[in-house]
Amino acid sequence: MQAVLNFPDLSPELFSISVFGMEFALRWYALAYIAGILIAWRMAVMALRRPALWRDDTPPMKPEQVEDLITWIILGVILGGRLGFVLFYQPGYYLSHPAEIVKVWQGGMAFHGGLLGVVIASYLYARRHKIPLLSLGDLVAYTVPPGLLLGRLSNFVNAELWGRPSELPWAVIFPGMAAQDCPGVVAGMCARHPSQLYEAALEGMLLGAALIWLAYRRGAFHKPGLIMGLFLAGYGVSRFIVEFFRQPDAQFVSPGNPLGLAWHVSGYGLTMGQLLSLPMIALGLWFVLRARRAA
Repeated sequence: MQAVLNFPDLSPELFSISVFGMEFALRWYALAYIAGILIAWRMAVMALRRPALWRDDTPPMKPEQVEDLITWIILGVILGGRLGFVLFYQPGYYLSHPAEIVKVWQGGMAFHGGLLGVVIASYLYARRHKIPLLSLGDLVAYTVPPGLLLGRLSNFVNAELWGRPSELPWAVIFPGMAAQDCPGVVAGMCARHPSQLYEAALEGMLLGAALIWLAYRRGAFHKPGLIMGLFLAGYGVSRFIVEFFRQPDAQFVSPGNPLGLAWHVSGYGLTMGQLLSLPMIALGLWFVLRARRAA
């Protein structure tokens, strides 16, 4: 095996305390959620306080409403993310163990489900408060990438959602029996693509920087639906690419399907992440074309 990188000495817990015999810990993943929400809150307020960013110098809502909107979105993320994981990735298991569905603390969230939850929550909030739906979608979409960046970095710290085996110089030897279960590696340690970092760079850093630049420098908020469409298409393309390097979910892997393809014919096909990304790309491009034609 060529030179690769050892996983750094990182703990998934920022700190832990013991109270009356029970352990309470603040994990980096939870901190990423909190920081992502706070950053999104600040970004939304800053954009709403600059009327010139919006069509007819009229923001779609008041900065004071952002706090209420975030409460709706948090519920959408949790409910949608959990139900998405249950329905998209392990429906058989959870149909047999329905009581496990509510145990979010044990892990199991799907981004595509969380996104759908955010869309539904934003739609209901817009209808209730008579806010232009496309402009609200733009506002929400442009605040999401920092949270994705922090979330993927936390996945790396947690040594989870790693990639397929690799001998590239930046491949990482992740700890744990599951990460070391690499068919074909009979001697030495198994190194894998740090696919969490690939996602952090593409869907977090690159996509986020592009949306901020378009919003503040190119007047993208003047074209309702444009930012939202670019986010959907950009995330979909990023996730589609990273799926080539990401280790598929174990339930899709079998002796006849070592790549873990959710749909395949004669060994060629798509992973579940790629299948779920295709509608995002198509819908995103539709919103972009619609926004450009309406401008």
